Amino acid sequence: MKVHEVMTRGVQCAEPHTTLQEVASRMRDLNVGTLPVTNGNRLMGIVTDRDLAIRALATGKGPQTAVRDAMSTDVICCQADDDVKDAAELMKEHQIRRLVVVDDDRNVEGIVSLGDLAVETHNEKMVGGALQKISEPVHPMT
Repeated sequence: MKVHEVMTRGVQCAEPHTTLQEVASRMRDLNVGTLPVTNGNRLMGIVTDRDLAIRALATGKGPQTAVRDAMSTDVICCQADDDVKDAAELMKEHQIRRLVVVDDDRNVEGIVSLGDLAVETHNEKMVGGALQKISEPVHPMT
């Protein structure tokens, strides 16, 4: 099964100059925790609700701060024609729950989440293995 068969299309994006308040409001209205950040349709980064809390609020950035000052730029991506097993492996390897789907020019085509893989593939072993690895602490507590 290919990523394009399970991904969410028509993803809402933010531009680098969008304020954190606008991004947070959009996330609330869309009931999502992640927005790709694009220049036109070309992926520049990604902002999560965690980025808003940790990179923005916890460091004193205000609601009018541009999202470029809180986004992650090292975005792990996949392509629409990739196999869902490869997408699950990327999620496991990088301990993330969603991948931005891009074309060869890094234009955003959609997002695929671990939930999409679970619901659409019915492959419990693949999804369970990914979830187990994603859920491991990055820095084990001693």
